[in-house]
Amino acid sequence: MLAFLVSFLPFLFLLSSPLPLKPLPSWVNELRLVFFLFWQELIYYSFQGLKNYAEDMPSNLINMFAVRPSTARITAHVEEMQERTILDLPELALDCILEKLSPVGLCNMAGVCHALRDRCASDHLWKRHMREKWGRVFAFEANKDFSLYLPSRRVEANDKEKSLAQPEGCIGSLSHLWPLSWFKPRTDGGGNNKSPSSSSSSSSSSSLTALPVDSIMSCYLSLQSGRIWFPAQVYNRENGSVGFLLSCYDAELSYDSRTDSFYARYPPHGVRTTNIEDGVKWDRIRVSPVDTSAHDLHVSDCLNDLHPGDHIEIQWRKSKEYPYGWWYGVVGHLASCNGNKHFCHCHDNESIILEFNQYAPSSRWRLVTIDRKDHQEYGNETNGFYGGIRKLHSKDEISAWRSMWPTKTLE
Repeated sequence: MLAFLVSFLPFLFLLSSPLPLKPLPSWVNELRLVFFLFWQELIYYSFQGLKNYAEDMPSNLINMFAVRPSTARITAHVEEMQERTILDLPELALDCILEKLSPVGLCNMAGVCHALRDRCASDHLWKRHMREKWGRVFAFEANKDFSLYLPSRRVEANDKEKSLAQPEGCIGSLSHLWPLSWFKPRTDGGGNNKSPSSSSSSSSSSSLTALPVDSIMSCYLSLQSGRIWFPAQVYNRENGSVGFLLSCYDAELSYDSRTDSFYARYPPHGVRTTNIEDGVKWDRIRVSPVDTSAHDLHVSDCLNDLHPGDHIEIQWRKSKEYPYGWWYGVVGHLASCNGNKHFCHCHDNESIILEFNQYAPSSRWRLVTIDRKDHQEYGNETNGFYGGIRKLHSKDEISAWRSMWPTKTLE
């Protein structure tokens, strides 16, 4: 601004000083008036700006060097929030978060601290995961003491035990995510039966880190890692061999996470050694519907309720030295009945016709007649022995059998 004023002074002097030589034109007087008004406005606004700046200077200096109260409050709130952890959440909120976690997520969360480890091992968090993944193939309520199925230190050579090495990574082996000392099931009652030579510190550590053997989490991890062989039944054993189509046999199974399938170990048949089948898919496995052993005759309590068209399972074995398997069939009509449901009295007869329609009409396995009133094991060494019968009421059971139907008629 000062440089502008200095440069403009000669021109100002020229306009303000009259020249004696010649009279000036009229526009010079007009220019003098404009110039005068311009300087009047410029001086006024310059002094007004200086006045406002002088009034605001003290408050500007204070704001420049003082900490604002709002910023201090925000900083204190952030520091307070940083000191809080997930354990400061209300119990209900924390449970809701943990219930949303997958099994892998629960194992990772359990590794954070002791408090979360104990909480993440709670049965109510693992019950849903147990039911969703293993409910179709493993009856947890009937096998709570699953430590009975853990392999012993000494494994016989003819058992052909599979390798328990699992792939690294995600769901392949949850036991890798859970520390080994925590994953090991506690079968010694919490360490009270240890020898006196054991140190008190190791005993205390074991009791704190080992999972209870009857916990759902321990059972889930044992199943997932393939460490146990558990009892179940397998449809169409031995990879669907013709001799076992539409049958279901007891077996011991162990999960293989690498292929998402199972190993099935069948009990010996007479002099035949134990047979192990690999690659058994989920849809070929079921929980045993009865408590009867494979070597015992099932009590048939449905004989008086059987009518033509009913779906059934019947025990059958080739020899008395063999275990029973369950075979699918339907109740048929007697030879004297024309099959008309309005005139059928087959359900009142003492004889029951069982049909196995997967076999050709000329096959010796197509039909069998049993006694409704006094049915016991029936058969011979040629055609095998027929045992107990159970009637199928569930559509899911019937659908499972129908899905196994052979592509061609058997002889």
